[in-house]
Amino acid sequence: MNPNWQAAVAQSYSFSAPSILMGAAKLNEVVDPKLPIGIPLSTLNRHGLISGATGTGKTKTLQVLAEQCAQANIPVLLMDIKGDLSGIAKAGSPHPKIDERQQSVGLPFSVKGYESELYSLSGQQGLPVRSTMTEFGPVLLSKLLDLTDTQSGVLTVVFKYCDDHQWPLIDLKDLRKALIYVTEEGKEAVQQTYGRISTASVGAILRKLMVIEQQGGSNLFGEPSFEVADLMNRTRSGYGLISVIRLMDMQDKPQVFSTFMISLLAEIYHTFPEVGDPERPKLMLCFDEAHLLFDQASKALLDQLEIMVRLIRSKGVGLVFCTQHPADLPAAILGQLGFKIQHALRAFSAKDRKDIRLTSQNFPPSEYYQPETLLTELGVGTALMTCLDPKGRPTELVEVMLRAPESRMGVISPAEVQSVLRESRLAAKYETLIDRESAFEILTQKLESATQEAHKVQMQEDIERAKRASQRADANEPSMWESVTDNPMVKQMGKEVVREVTRGLMGILGIKKSRRRRY
Repeated sequence: MNPNWQAAVAQSYSFSAPSILMGAAKLNEVVDPKLPIGIPLSTLNRHGLISGATGTGKTKTLQVLAEQCAQANIPVLLMDIKGDLSGIAKAGSPHPKIDERQQSVGLPFSVKGYESELYSLSGQQGLPVRSTMTEFGPVLLSKLLDLTDTQSGVLTVVFKYCDDHQWPLIDLKDLRKALIYVTEEGKEAVQQTYGRISTASVGAILRKLMVIEQQGGSNLFGEPSFEVADLMNRTRSGYGLISVIRLMDMQDKPQVFSTFMISLLAEIYHTFPEVGDPERPKLMLCFDEAHLLFDQASKALLDQLEIMVRLIRSKGVGLVFCTQHPADLPAAILGQLGFKIQHALRAFSAKDRKDIRLTSQNFPPSEYYQPETLLTELGVGTALMTCLDPKGRPTELVEVMLRAPESRMGVISPAEVQSVLRESRLAAKYETLIDRESAFEILTQKLESATQEAHKVQMQEDIERAKRASQRADANEPSMWESVTDNPMVKQMGKEVVREVTRGLMGILGIKKSRRRRY
């Protein structure tokens, strides 16, 4: 063992402030249990990165980080993409390899599960996580839908109009109904106050809402809405609570997932007070498979996320991104990260070798390690690591044999999920959907009332029209005598009667009809 290396590592990682221990230092395949490697609690809110190729153990490193934070009374929120991080709620199983690893790193170990709350964006296999449209707001919704400036302006007007008239926007059907209303029945009323609303813009917004709805976004909106204060609870044993959002059914819906995360970060930022740099973070947010957060996110969403990463540190919140390669993160975000735990990378192509060379340049220079070579030789559960000391200075680059998780390293069954939910202290709060009167019901009732009123007016107009027609008919219709005397047959019969009466009268008077003379 190199004494100079031992002295350098000991000096760099001997923190006077509290820290979480991740493992023990390693050099030339030899682990030194007398050199524990940790991260100061006071620098965890400077954010971090855990990366490595598939199967190198990066997710288990994230699990260890969450366990150690919980034991340090720091609440943790985990984004579980593959389903294996949910195993933190159940105790692990003894294994000879685990025992061997723990003996080599020289850190205490006990098999146990951690009290957890399981959530889900779809409401399946977890407590549903929802937000109201009003809480989400037109700005973030515009970023989610990737609207143009004109369309974003229209959406803002609709939110303002509903707010002015006290029409709550709770879910997607509320917003859809409001958008249709401002271009149809309420067009004139809106135009008088806010100006003309473009029908084409409203149509484009409605089509983009349909895309989000097909991706399962309708489950994100509703009541009761999720309260970030519930992330700050402590467990019954006094540890920080571990909250897990199960996202296994969101892998093919990155737009919904990334937008939810932006919304959550924005809610935390606007809710938490400014604390600067506390002795320990108030909350840790951990993103497994973080590339899904960035892959299909719009530029507006990426800009918003970059802002959140820069600013949320002052709220005492730390972010940890876990992904396969550092290049999965935007450069602007990568430059904000305080600690890096790099597992092995694979060099199967020229591009892979170039990426490894670039990754190795992100570490501080070291006279004891050659990162470009070592990154392809690291074993499972071993990583290169550097962090910030309490004064904000980068520590020595060191190879670390990482400790094993104390909780289960694998998925939990649906039955076990249900058992965790039965023990949840928040199930009664979030499980039942509340569908109170909101913009959809108000506008539907308003339109029905308008339809009924229009129907009444139409019926009254029909009655008045019928009366006027009857009066005109009465004025123009002939009397019965006129109708009879106008009949040709009656006229002929009348003539015959008059003739016979005349003959009778002439006979009575002795007047005889003269006869024609015949010659």
